[in-house]
Amino acid sequence: MNAYVKKMFKKFLPMANRNFLQEAFSYLLTGGATTFVNYIVYLALLRSNFNYLAANTVAWIFAVTFAYISNRIFVFHSDNQVGKEFISFISLRFLTLLLENLLLILFIQYCSFHPFVSKIAVSFVTVAANYVICKWQIFRKPAKYKHSIKQQEGDGFHE
Repeated sequence: MNAYVKKMFKKFLPMANRNFLQEAFSYLLTGGATTFVNYIVYLALLRSNFNYLAANTVAWIFAVTFAYISNRIFVFHSDNQVGKEFISFISLRFLTLLLENLLLILFIQYCSFHPFVSKIAVSFVTVAANYVICKWQIFRKPAKYKHSIKQQEGDGFHE
């Protein structure tokens, strides 16, 4: 690369990453709060002698409701239709509930781990899966939004 291209690349790379870093940081904060809601409900239900799968499912309902609201407002700044988006959010998150319950069964019944230790271990998988689902399926920007951004950037992109 010539010096001019390297200079421009160094100048614009931090700006391109700034949005990603801000979004990732916001997701980590709201995800931490969502995880807290999930753990508190899960622990409270375990202490009330709920079965671990029932406790996890009820905790999931509370956490998913909190996560949708916080992700919509603070992370992805979505302008999409609430009803359709919420149904999509719950439907796709349901897949991670199934994954989480299967992993809990594996860790608790077959590996004899404590239910709370299992919940923590399983959380790493579900947090990563939930971010990917939210970013690429639920809160994605409409095609017309992407098109207008490309035109504003002046890259010559036209449909």
